[in-house]
Amino acid sequence: MKSLALSLGAPFGGRLAARLRQRDVQVQIAFVGLVALVVISMIHTASGIEGRDGAQSGFGFLWGRANFELGESLIPYRAGDTYARAFAVGILNTLKVAVCGIVLSTLLGLLIALGQLSPSVLTARFCRVYIEVFRNMPLLLQLIFWHTFLVRGLPVVRNALSPLPGVYLTNRGLYIPAIEGHAAYGWMALALVAGTAGAVMVARYLHRHDRALSGRLRAGIVLAPPLVVFLAFGAPFTVDIPELAGFNFRGGWTLTPEFAAMVIGLTLYTAAFNAEIIRAGILGIPKGQSEAGYALGLHRRQVMRLIVIPQTLRIITPPMTNSYLNLTKESSLAVAIGYPEVVRVANITLAETNRAIECVALIMIIYLALSLVISALLNLVNARAQLEQR
Repeated sequence: MKSLALSLGAPFGGRLAARLRQRDVQVQIAFVGLVALVVISMIHTASGIEGRDGAQSGFGFLWGRANFELGESLIPYRAGDTYARAFAVGILNTLKVAVCGIVLSTLLGLLIALGQLSPSVLTARFCRVYIEVFRNMPLLLQLIFWHTFLVRGLPVVRNALSPLPGVYLTNRGLYIPAIEGHAAYGWMALALVAGTAGAVMVARYLHRHDRALSGRLRAGIVLAPPLVVFLAFGAPFTVDIPELAGFNFRGGWTLTPEFAAMVIGLTLYTAAFNAEIIRAGILGIPKGQSEAGYALGLHRRQVMRLIVIPQTLRIITPPMTNSYLNLTKESSLAVAIGYPEVVRVANITLAETNRAIECVALIMIIYLALSLVISALLNLVNARAQLEQR
């Protein structure tokens, strides 16, 4: 304890020198240096090979013109834009699939986990069969199955299925109503960020004075600024409903068969693993916690919502982090069904520019960055849950 206190009280240079004298830090520095030498050697060797073949190297090709179209994009893109913009489209498409898959697989996994713990034997067996079926089939096979089903199994545009008003299912995709864009929504997003920052500052101020910020007041501080901006712009809210015009639907929001197949496949596959993680977390809560809730007069849903589920979050956050990382990395299988994510964009770019090493390096860097960001965010959630435990 004395050495620790001296270390904390020492200046930054002294603390850094003390850390560098530790054996584990020296081993980590040596390992990082070894990896850097291997990478530099590989780059030097690859540059020599490309030089002998008369080909250029480097990432300058990113500012060249990409002569290919991408099926869907969250930002404006067309043939003739730069390769860098094409990679940006691929990254956004990857994030879109990953976010949708993470949210939906978590909700479905929670339902399947609760179903396994249901007193109904039929419900528990059905959920168990679901897990065994989807967990033991290769994800690539499931993606190909769902893409084939959506393209070949759904009717043509003129015979589109309409399960709900304004919603159409065809072999060209799913068409649903969408909210028309308005300049107010951008300002509302900034106001939401400002409101969130204000709620954090108020909560910290009250915490220093041994007071807590109630949930309703926190929600009011967060939501009040975007609501004021929304009313200041005259409350703009218009829904664009898709309509059949000529040979296809126009308006609304279109989900392509490739995107729908990716979301369905990743959701059903990952939900099977998430359900096992959540079930194990629920069973890790002592039964005395539930029995205390029943003794207070709570019914089963209240016990799960108020007592069991909040405590389960502390247990399942680390394994769920791995599940989310796997989902994000497995989105690269989208190249098999033609969804324009990072790997597909890199493959097309490689075919046009012959920059194999650079394209593969970009894929590795992008997925590494995405994994580190997701891991950092969930580590914050885990740290928050551990603090609440104290």
